[in-house]
Amino acid sequence: MIKKIPVQSLEPGMYVSDFNAGWLHHPFAFNSMMISNEAEVARVVAAGIRELYIDTGRGRDIGDHVPTADEVERETARQVRLIEAAPAVSSAETRVSLAEEMNRARQAFGEAVRIIRGLMEDVRLGKQIELASTQPTVEKIVGSVMRNSNAMMTMRRLKSLDDYTFLHSVSVCAMLVSFSKIVDLNLSAIHDIALGGLIHDLGKMRLAQAVLNKPGRLSEEEFVHIKAHVVLGSDLVRQLPGIPPLAMEPLEMHHERYDGSGYPRGLKGDEISRVGQMSAIVDVYDAITSDRPYRKAMSPAAAVQKLFEWSRHHFDPEMTKVFVKSVGIYPIGTLVRLESGRLGVVIEQCDTQLLTPVVRVMYDGKRQHYIVPEDVDLARPMGMGGADSIVGFESATKLGIDISRFLQ
Repeated sequence: MIKKIPVQSLEPGMYVSDFNAGWLHHPFAFNSMMISNEAEVARVVAAGIRELYIDTGRGRDIGDHVPTADEVERETARQVRLIEAAPAVSSAETRVSLAEEMNRARQAFGEAVRIIRGLMEDVRLGKQIELASTQPTVEKIVGSVMRNSNAMMTMRRLKSLDDYTFLHSVSVCAMLVSFSKIVDLNLSAIHDIALGGLIHDLGKMRLAQAVLNKPGRLSEEEFVHIKAHVVLGSDLVRQLPGIPPLAMEPLEMHHERYDGSGYPRGLKGDEISRVGQMSAIVDVYDAITSDRPYRKAMSPAAAVQKLFEWSRHHFDPEMTKVFVKSVGIYPIGTLVRLESGRLGVVIEQCDTQLLTPVVRVMYDGKRQHYIVPEDVDLARPMGMGGADSIVGFESATKLGIDISRFLQ
């Protein structure tokens, strides 16, 4: 039985069938879940949810008792105490400002590009590869994303057309860390997944480079050849000692699709692991938001819309929503039009309010000329650097605006 209850009545053991808040406005990966402990209760209260729906057939019921005003007040006070008493996050996860993190993110991203370039060159030449060299770099990427994911997401938006394969590998690594953080995986698992993201395309170095780098449309035979990179990469990496099983999932499943139309195994639905589903979404998102010789990059906001469209078939719809939580409705690098008529580039996400990011305003859309850049936090009220809102997104290509200039 589905029952609507006040949040003050929520207790561990209850099954929430609907948070009654929309997936953008609650702190969990999915819109239905079992409440396992008091900490999860506290997170629901902290999100500002007032009423929600429970399924008494799948979890505890509160019975027919309706809390009195005094009981509600006492329970609210108890929940506040729970939140205040919650343990602080570890130093590795302590959030810092975007400005503080940018230099570390830049160094980690550059180091990762050099590492994966070396590994791929060794694979291409038939040399033995040593993945132990990736560990310090993977740790730096994970640490950076944990401190402030906006910095690493900014770095991936500064990618150039050159060296796409190497840059793509590092971007997938970083976005998988951000995705895993939202899904609330433990730190050890996140490190393994990050390694898998970094090496997910190693098998491409065993393909004919003329086909891999072909600037035009592939023939059917060439596409079959390209698809072999997943198995080739898997065979290569599985021969190495000490590879965490979780690191193999991004490598082996990033081209599987929820409707069974992917490759190499044609897995369908829950036959694809959660990490495999995450990797497929991240791989596609980075690919379509990157410039290629045969196609211009899609804007981040347009790419999010495409993911939602494709989630009807290729991706788990719920997992797609979770991914969008990690990158934002208006991802970093999106050119947006504000209600004031000004244009700006999204430079930072708000963890709890995806519709109100920080925007670097730099163009007068009415008079069509550049203005002195100004950072506007759309979550802030009038007089505090905010008081504007997004009304849509624009094509930087059509307007001739070089987004990278304003992300530096």
